[in-house]
Amino acid sequence: MSSKVVRRKQKRAQSQKPRASRWCPLLGLSWPGKYVFTSLLALIIGRHVQTRGWGTSLDFLRPIDKDSYWSSHREKVKDSFVISWDAYAKYAWGQDRFHPISKTGSQMSPSGLGWIIVDSLDTLMIMNLTAQLSDARKWLNRDLTYNQDQDVNTFEMTIRMLGGLLSAHYLSNLLPDISSRRDYIYLSRAVDLADRLLGAYDSPSGIPYASVNIGTGKGLPSHADGGASSTAEVTTLQLEMKYLAHLTDKEVYWRKAENVMKVIDDHRMQDGLHPIFVHPDTGHFRYKEIRLGSRGDSYYEYLIKQYLQTSGQEPVYREMWDEALAGIQKHLVTCTKHSKLQFIAELPHGIGGPLSPKMDHLVCFLPGSIVIGATEGLTEKEARNLPGWNSQKEQQMQLARELMKTCWAMYAVTASGLAPEITWFEVDEADMGPSSRSPPMARSNNDKSSWEQDLNIKPLDAHNLQRPETVESLFLMYRVTNDPIYRKWGWEIFKAFKEHMVVKDGEGYTSLQDVTKVPTPQRDNMESFWLTETLKYLYLLFSPREFLPLTEVVFNTEAHVLPRFNQTKFQTGWSRREL
Repeated sequence: MSSKVVRRKQKRAQSQKPRASRWCPLLGLSWPGKYVFTSLLALIIGRHVQTRGWGTSLDFLRPIDKDSYWSSHREKVKDSFVISWDAYAKYAWGQDRFHPISKTGSQMSPSGLGWIIVDSLDTLMIMNLTAQLSDARKWLNRDLTYNQDQDVNTFEMTIRMLGGLLSAHYLSNLLPDISSRRDYIYLSRAVDLADRLLGAYDSPSGIPYASVNIGTGKGLPSHADGGASSTAEVTTLQLEMKYLAHLTDKEVYWRKAENVMKVIDDHRMQDGLHPIFVHPDTGHFRYKEIRLGSRGDSYYEYLIKQYLQTSGQEPVYREMWDEALAGIQKHLVTCTKHSKLQFIAELPHGIGGPLSPKMDHLVCFLPGSIVIGATEGLTEKEARNLPGWNSQKEQQMQLARELMKTCWAMYAVTASGLAPEITWFEVDEADMGPSSRSPPMARSNNDKSSWEQDLNIKPLDAHNLQRPETVESLFLMYRVTNDPIYRKWGWEIFKAFKEHMVVKDGEGYTSLQDVTKVPTPQRDNMESFWLTETLKYLYLLFSPREFLPLTEVVFNTEAHVLPRFNQTKFQTGWSRREL
């Protein structure tokens, strides 16, 4: 055999040998060892990602950007809703409150207000739970009456009951699978309730009283705070009343609600930030405290949502939102000492005073409001291609991402994986003085150990009431950015809910006493917003984005779905006072 033939055969034999990884000689690994090494490497990287606060270890190997991956997650959320609802129906049907541990219910009025049933109607529709919806509709038709001698909170009755009825009316026409010949009852009950609530607006200033007697229609001032009403409460009635006016052609609903905005805005407070109490007798603010937590939060939320509700035809609310958001960035945004997590501080003494490093869980509505304000419900990618996109909106999107991470950190650092009612932050004292800092700030890090250094939970603040604000913003952030990290965070939160809130016998979910402990001590109460907000937003987070698109709907502050519409019947009846 010639030497040329021998060389050819040797070359062919060498080409048929498996090629060794370039890494293997460096690591001293045999060919089979490569598989062991790469598997271990994947696990180590995944574990590292998990401990840094970014979710489940091997999700990067799964198609998490596909709706098909999340459909089973959505069904598990639905299962939790059914467990909660069935326990309520079994032990407390028709009652306003449900106590899942003691298996009892209680009323808030002589005949009940439908607190849980009415608040849950649209969730039943969205989840296509037709049998449970039929039971609720029958109860509504046969048992619900507002002809009762009962004082009620104007705000809560509007966002929960009126909002729930209006959302049910809207969805019963939108979703054919859940429609019934009895669906007229939703709008009929809504009109009856709204007429009874109108008395709350009959104050000298037009600012609603904190309460109203639904039997007599008489408005009643608050028993606390010198009779003042909450700023957030009086400015979070507008979506509901204006949609009802649109449906019924009754202008009184529209004018009463929008007049509140005029009275508030006529003060032209510095940088659009308002104190948290306003007196219905005078229309003047009481005290100077400014915060985006309780009594302040939904004023800001409803600015941008009023603009979106009427499809941009009321630009005054866009102007007020832009002004307020710039004020928030200027005066309230600060960061933690170690991880530089950005959060919304409070101004106990108003603008010019020192900041307080405290943030309610309620404030976690803000990332979602920021992104729908920046994109008006479009995806971020779509909005970036529009002529109006600018550096200001880029900064707003970055702020939303940073605040969303902070809200997630409030869950990630606790033993239970659930957030407390209030979080206090470790800060540099220099950052707490009066500030004119301009965004953007430095980005925060993802080191969970530094998060743990920065987040403090006081014993009286450690409870969890099944609140929805974080999952609400996760839903909106995902819809706008299409970033699967928000679905991953939402799933981790849901798993923690499921692990710690299910009562011992499995019949129901309940709120918690202290999220810093495991086992986590339970309270004996299921909030209605667990059904109507928290589980609804989680269900929508894992649903296809085409379902209830943000370009067509707006969610009230109780997660009730209302349509965006072109307003032709009533025009904005006021304009801003010149400075």
